[in-house]
Amino acid sequence: MSEQILAQPLISTDNEKNQKAKQHLEQARICHERYLIRKDNTDLQEAITNYIDAVKYDPSIPETYYRLATLMWEQGQISINTAIDQCRTAVSLAPDNMNAHLYTGFFMQMAEKYPEAVNEFKSAIKQGRLKSARPRLVLSHALLEKISSKQGNVCDYMSFIYYFLSGSLMLAWDRPLLKMFYKKISDDISVFSYNTVGNFLEKFKLYDKAEELYRKAVTGTNHSQLFYDKMGDLALKNKEIDLCADCYRKVLESNPLNRDVLVKLATVLQTYFPDNTTEAIECYEKLLEFDIDTASIYYELGHLYLRKEDKINSISAFKLALERDSENPYYNNSLAYAYSKAELYDDAIEHYQKAIAINPDNEWTSIVCQALGAIYAEVSGNIEAAVATYQAGIILNPKNYELYIALGDTYMADYDLDKAIKAYCDAILADPQDYRGYSKAGIALYEKDYIEEALVAYHKSIELNPENAFAQNNLGILYLDGLADAEEALEYFETAIELNPNYNLACFNAGRASQEMGFINDAANYYQMAIDLNKETNELDEEDIMNRLRKLFEV
Repeated sequence: MSEQILAQPLISTDNEKNQKAKQHLEQARICHERYLIRKDNTDLQEAITNYIDAVKYDPSIPETYYRLATLMWEQGQISINTAIDQCRTAVSLAPDNMNAHLYTGFFMQMAEKYPEAVNEFKSAIKQGRLKSARPRLVLSHALLEKISSKQGNVCDYMSFIYYFLSGSLMLAWDRPLLKMFYKKISDDISVFSYNTVGNFLEKFKLYDKAEELYRKAVTGTNHSQLFYDKMGDLALKNKEIDLCADCYRKVLESNPLNRDVLVKLATVLQTYFPDNTTEAIECYEKLLEFDIDTASIYYELGHLYLRKEDKINSISAFKLALERDSENPYYNNSLAYAYSKAELYDDAIEHYQKAIAINPDNEWTSIVCQALGAIYAEVSGNIEAAVATYQAGIILNPKNYELYIALGDTYMADYDLDKAIKAYCDAILADPQDYRGYSKAGIALYEKDYIEEALVAYHKSIELNPENAFAQNNLGILYLDGLADAEEALEYFETAIELNPNYNLACFNAGRASQEMGFINDAANYYQMAIDLNKETNELDEEDIMNRLRKLFEV
């Protein structure tokens, strides 16, 4: 007697749950139908909520899974693969349910898994028998899509005709569907026609005509997303970048989680709109919801944050990329760069070293060596490590001009003039047309008192780049202090000032040369210019200039 009393509440609870599940399912159907008619998102949300509640109260109702999957996928809350899994759950609960197989096939078709989709549609036809008009017609539509994508063969053409005709005949038992289907098939044929003609026009480079056709297709079919996408691709091909971005945005207005278009828009924004980092970041953040290629997406986000000078988020993004692919040299390099921007140099060194150790490509790795060497030389003050790193980069890529220059600068900082001269000469051999190697070699040669050689180097530097005010000034110093030729020197100082009127050192040197030649007023003017400019730069000893200025007028 006591066992029966204890069991009674459990039976009652199960009945209540079943009853509530049916109530929520019925309410979900009503909201779902309203949504299909009105396309109101409120109805959509209510339908989703009620389907979920129905599953909670009774997980054994197959209808809730495939209908919920349809709505959640349409809203972009789940991926196509998740929708397929939900429908497979419905099939496992009710293998004889025609609709479960039909919806599973539909999502497989959307995922372009045509063989699996066809099998599911055939299973639906088998379960539906004389009432299988819908799966037959949907199967014929899937075959038509396969044919349109150029994956079909002769058998697919024959099967399309068979299932289309047999499904059409069976529609006598499903008149409401008849009207809906013919509208659908008519639209698809229209899409197929626009697509075919558009591709033909593009092939013959009739781009204006193709764009005009796609614009008509946007309003003439129910597939505006498809044709805005094609317009965007065409605009990109024709370098109409603003139109391209606008078309991709139109697609995303209708379907915010169109993965392919999100990738396209993000790429266009990164490439052609470097200042519009916010929108590009939004695109990549939406792409993360698909949980596909997340490492590369975090990598791109890291660069966008760097462009915004958001150092913390850039570091976080690169670290998330590395969590998913720890042996990727490019991710390590980018994280190291982000650390260096944030002045976290020990962390930067660690990841630069790892990128170099992996070494995917000698030329690329030599550039990483240059970045790491710069930290050793300029931040850590570790000349030995800097030299070793630069030399390792040169071994990897003997044509890397920048490494020779960096190595020479490091030796100059250590006042090892012979090695600096050799490094700069190696740079000249690597690229004889770059003026910097000659200019830097000229400084080192002058420091060694190799005046004639320094003159040759500076003259070559100026020949290659006459606009280099720095080289003009230094050549003037050689003539003034090395050869005591104030007249020749003054010409170079004046040229340097013409190139850069704010070059206070050149003004000071022009004053010295003028003073040597006895041009008192000119010397005074140049010294005064140097004093005025030095108030901003504070590069020179102002007291020394003032003393020189006073001596000009001493009796």
